[in-house]
Amino acid sequence: MPTGPTASDPQARFLRVDGVALHVRTEGDGPACLLTGGLGSSWFDWDLVVPFLTPYRTVVRFDRPGYGLSAAEPATGRPAPTAAGEAGRILAVLDGLGLGGPCTLVGHSLAGLHVEAFARLHPERAAGLVLVDGSVEPAARPYPAPVARDLAARAVAGAARALAVPYLLGPTARRAMARRSTVRREDLAPAPLARHCYRTGRALRALLREYGRYLDMAAELDELRRTRPLPEDLPITVLASDDGCRNRRTENWLAEQRELAALLGADYRTTAPAGHLVMFDRPDAVAFAVLDTR
Repeated sequence: MPTGPTASDPQARFLRVDGVALHVRTEGDGPACLLTGGLGSSWFDWDLVVPFLTPYRTVVRFDRPGYGLSAAEPATGRPAPTAAGEAGRILAVLDGLGLGGPCTLVGHSLAGLHVEAFARLHPERAAGLVLVDGSVEPAARPYPAPVARDLAARAVAGAARALAVPYLLGPTARRAMARRSTVRREDLAPAPLARHCYRTGRALRALLREYGRYLDMAAELDELRRTRPLPEDLPITVLASDDGCRNRRTENWLAEQRELAALLGADYRTTAPAGHLVMFDRPDAVAFAVLDTR
């Protein structure tokens, strides 16, 4: 039986996927939708969105290996993250929950690459896509030596853990990044959960490994776009954050999001005022985008 934050939580369970125990939460009733967060995110980053959805959807959240309450992948012998691998992980989570029908997939930031890859590789299982401030890397080119880069990420994380850096600074770094990513300038995640999840070395290792493979995953998705078309009738929404600042950074970001929507034939929406963590600033807009997909 799990101990800690999930010990008495009937909505939480652990599924073993590729030998790793993944923390999974299922709530609500109705057609399935799965929420998956960006780089360094945990399940509770969607807490404000879920109440809008549970009257109408079966909502699935899970932590990728190393994040939240999920176990870390083994220190050696596992390949670095890939878009196809993350799509396969999503499929295994849905199958493990007995949700064999089509599912609406909601990906924030980096996870936008994962859910789009899922829809291209498993089109019969995709009911719709919502890309929440999704990552955009047109014509991405991966850096060389992927194996060496992954080994370096593991080594840096191991050295930081030996020096107790995650324990001392992990929750503080988490709060600082969240504050920078919202117009509220505050981290709305429950402080005890943030401390529990971000003072461990496994979260840092997961973050560094994903960051080191970011351009590789973007390039992999570009190839899938050429070879694995999306279903013509798949509803897709690109939901872009607009912080209300009419500066070059904001305008460039909105232009990139419009280009992504045009590439995918998606409905393009903006929500303002909102930072990159749209689910904190405008959880209602995220939920409405999900409910409008089906």
